[in-house]
Amino acid sequence: RGMCLKIMLRCLSRSLGWENGNVGYRGRRLKLQSRDHLITTKRHHQTHPMRRPIEKPNIPGVKHIIAVASGKGGVGKSTTAVNIAIGLSMENKRVALLDADIYGPSIPMLMNLDGQPETNDQKQLIPLENFNIKCMSMGFMVEKDSAMIWRGPMVMSALEQMLHQTQWGSIDVMVIDLPPGTGDAQLSVCQRVPLTGAVIVCTPQDLALLDAVRGVNMFKKVGVPILGIVENMSYYKCKCGDVAHIFGEGGAKATAEKMKIPFLGEIPLHPKIRELSDQGRPITVSEPTSPQAQSYVELARSILGVIEDPNFEESSKGPNISIE
Repeated sequence: RGMCLKIMLRCLSRSLGWENGNVGYRGRRLKLQSRDHLITTKRHHQTHPMRRPIEKPNIPGVKHIIAVASGKGGVGKSTTAVNIAIGLSMENKRVALLDADIYGPSIPMLMNLDGQPETNDQKQLIPLENFNIKCMSMGFMVEKDSAMIWRGPMVMSALEQMLHQTQWGSIDVMVIDLPPGTGDAQLSVCQRVPLTGAVIVCTPQDLALLDAVRGVNMFKKVGVPILGIVENMSYYKCKCGDVAHIFGEGGAKATAEKMKIPFLGEIPLHPKIRELSDQGRPITVSEPTSPQAQSYVELARSILGVIEDPNFEESSKGPNISIE
């Protein structure tokens, strides 16, 4: 684990232009030196001679890249991302899963993966694999209970290293599990990755929907197409057959209609989804024929229907964003 993170930190330091200075990792200290970057800040009416366009290089071998996002935490986004990835694989697609949550990685537990990635002769990370899904996460490179105390530039560069210096191979769809909110990590992915589109996960209550709207607006501002909204924990179906809408009813669908974006479907609230996720056995793998698993499979099919539609305008190039 230490060697992998050390390689990543070295690459990270070069990308930031650091050559000397101090960055600590498990008692070791790497010598780094910060180099000033000249940036024009319009807010303060400063003018500098340097202009840095933000490039969005393609990831070799990866056809489609989908971001799974949420406006706030606790809505089941990571569980949804994992089951979407497995659902896509069940549709005979070659799938990769990237955990973009540097501070709280969930993919190692949800995908029942442990251990550190190896590197090839080109110093690329080799992703870990389970359930026929190639996975990469910061959780593979640090101890389980370690806290990542990194500032924004470090997080953004780490994400770029995992995206662009991993041996992904030939992939039909890459699913990126974004951290909740609209911060540095989300903007970094939107601005530096050729996203095909974004899926917004929310729950029916008004507070979650408010944050979901913020997430939708962020993607719109950076020119990333919205593939649709998913309503998680939509309802609870009792063994007696009664249906209870614990967190409200129809909120996500109404929001999608109001914002004129697709509504991809509802995922029920069910103990099995939580129990199997905690065991690292996603319900789409453990009980693939169950109604709960089929909800995720239908969701994956809906997403495929959008991104494989010839009339769908992919955002592979995205907007021409630059920092002046």
